[in-house]
Amino acid sequence: MRYSIILASLLAFAAVPTSQAQETLKLGALVTLSGAGAAWGQGMKNAAEVAADQVNEAGGLEVGGKKYRVQVVAYDDKYQANEAVTVANRLVFEDKVRYIIGPVGSAPVLAIQPMTEKNKVILLTLGFTAKALAAERPYTFRPNVTTAEVSQPQIDWLVKAQGLRKVGALFPNDETGQQIALDLEAAYKKAGAALSTKEFFERDRVDFVPLLTRMMARGIDAIELDGNSPTTAGLIVKQARELGFEGRIVRTGGPATQEIVNVAGKQATEGMLVHTPIDPDLAATKAYAERYAAKYKHPMNGFSPAFYDGTLMLFEAMRRAGTVEDTERVRVEMEKLDGFEGSLGKLSWTGRAMYGIDHQLNAPFYVAEVKDGREVIRARCSVEGCR
Repeated sequence: MRYSIILASLLAFAAVPTSQAQETLKLGALVTLSGAGAAWGQGMKNAAEVAADQVNEAGGLEVGGKKYRVQVVAYDDKYQANEAVTVANRLVFEDKVRYIIGPVGSAPVLAIQPMTEKNKVILLTLGFTAKALAAERPYTFRPNVTTAEVSQPQIDWLVKAQGLRKVGALFPNDETGQQIALDLEAAYKKAGAALSTKEFFERDRVDFVPLLTRMMARGIDAIELDGNSPTTAGLIVKQARELGFEGRIVRTGGPATQEIVNVAGKQATEGMLVHTPIDPDLAATKAYAERYAAKYKHPMNGFSPAFYDGTLMLFEAMRRAGTVEDTERVRVEMEKLDGFEGSLGKLSWTGRAMYGIDHQLNAPFYVAEVKDGREVIRARCSVEGCR
């Protein structure tokens, strides 16, 4: 009798179709989970987890006749290049990860690329530096728009519609801050205004009163926040208003409105004009925001939908390539995606003219005014301009 039961069990197991058997596909999340940039890193990690949940709930990611359960393996790089290198090596050589969401910062992505490119590991990075994307770095994609894409049309609109003339800005003294400072200086000049005052600081700084006092003494009519992490930007807004600054405060890149409001308060942020990559009235965006809030019990960061879309685009590239192992074939299929329906709208890749390779996301974006702590869209933009 016992033999019969064992035999029946073995036969029943053998009868299960192989297509139902699941393997595990690991996605690395090499992101900033502590410190000033944590809101961005957590939003990126959470985006990958929501995308993973979506395919897992549907029975797994089906690629090449196999089904994979997607697992997100997350590590904190602390927004530091040396820590990013340590974590990247752990992901690739110990966890055997072939796909990484992150890093957040420019210095971390540049630090890990020699290893990830050599080992054909696909990166979806947030890093704003122009150096992150290049023809000789074919395994790196950027699924979010950056200052280089969004600054000029937004600044043209701000100068024309809001009359900005002399703008002051504070930047972290690193690769990200220096790159954004150059981009913004050129954009304001082209628009007929001036980024007349620039101050650089170390990322762990929390007292901006001396820098703001010096900037205000030079007669600026606006403060630009682009390039600063959400927490840092909130401190700058709070301290500027406490010093009596009454001019415009603008942020032409890096969605962080909710976090800035949380730090600075509704009164200090009232009337801010900010870049946002999302239209909250778009059905697909609203659906993602609701799913995110239900899972994490707090609103999403503005970068999160881009990395949700980027992860789904990666899954689609795997399906089309028919493999999760051959990242060269996945990379080629990723590049071909055009008109992809994401939470941000229809998405494609651009960037060849600027970076030598079409690995930069092409997506709509917006200028919003902060009213009672919430974003109200004032202009709809593309790389051609805002209206």
